[in-house]
This record gives sequence, C-alpha cells and structure tokens, in this order.
Amino acid sequence: MGNDVFMAAGQSAPSEVFHASRRRRVSALVLKWLVRLSRFGLAALFLFTAGAKLVIVRAFAANVAELLSASGFNYQTWMWPITIAVIVAEVITALLLLLPRTVRIGALCSALLLIGFASYALYYVYVLHGEPLECGCFGGIIGSQLGVKTALRNLALLIPAILVFIGYQRARVVS
Repeated sequence: MGNDVFMAAGQSAPSEVFHASRRRRVSALVLKWLVRLSRFGLAALFLFTAGAKLVIVRAFAANVAELLSASGFNYQTWMWPITIAVIVAEVITALLLLLPRTVRIGALCSALLLIGFASYALYYVYVLHGEPLECGCFGGIIGSQLGVKTALRNLALLIPAILVFIGYQRARVVS
C-alpha cells in the first residue's frame, strides 16, 4: 500500500530509486576502474614495447629496413628515421596517457598507432605478399611475426584505447 501512494503520484517508490541509483553507482565505479586499468595498461604496453625495441635497436632497425625495402622505399635513407619515429611515438603516447591533462590525446594517439601498425601488417601480407618476418613489436622478448595475427592483436587493443577516450573524465577542481 505504501508504494501505491508513490505510483499514484507518478513517482517511483523509494526502494526502486535506491536500487536504480545503487546500480548506477556500481556501474560508474566499474567503468572508472576499467578506464584506469585500460589507461595504465596501454601506457605500460607502449613503454614496454619502446624499451624492448631500444634494447635491440639494431635488429629492430634491420626489420624496419626489410619492411621499407618490401614497400619500395629506399631503406638506407629511411631505416633509422622510421625506427626512431616509432620508438619516440610509443614513448610520447605512453606519457600522454600518464599525464591527467592529456589522457584523451594519449588514447587518440594510441588508437592511431594501433590502427597504423595493423594497417601496415595487413598491407604487408595481402598487398605486398611479404614473406613472414619477425616484426620486433616487443623487441626480442616476445616473438611476433608480422601478419594477420599481429593486426588482430592491435585491433583488439583498440578496445581499451576507445574505452579510455570515451570514459576518461578528469577531476574538476571547484574553487
């Protein structure tokens, strides 16, 4: 009978409001933690991959040279600039993800890097019909051949990048 009064007035019963608001709070909390996990996970991933590439920078540069050569570019001219650009882009992306003011820019950069890496992997396999090549994505620590598997992995990593881009909300300072 108590809830009938609220229904007649066009309002929800207090217990229904409590459950709905509790569900919203739990959902918001879960989203907040998923965004944090995705943000710091992506930053760690990019720092790890950049560091691993630095450890074997000559071997990574040789892989880049092979890819450039297969694509018809002068690998002697572009090998080191591309190698350095990839490593620097990964470090900058990680730093952008770690700094609160630039998290969304970092998420966007990570998505662009992942799309670029995946696109080139597919281009190498399907357009250039390239031979299987160790991509050096994780340095010499984790073996990974450039191809469909690499592209799918990078595209799957778009999920946390998009989650961070959409879900991150910087704390507002009220004065």
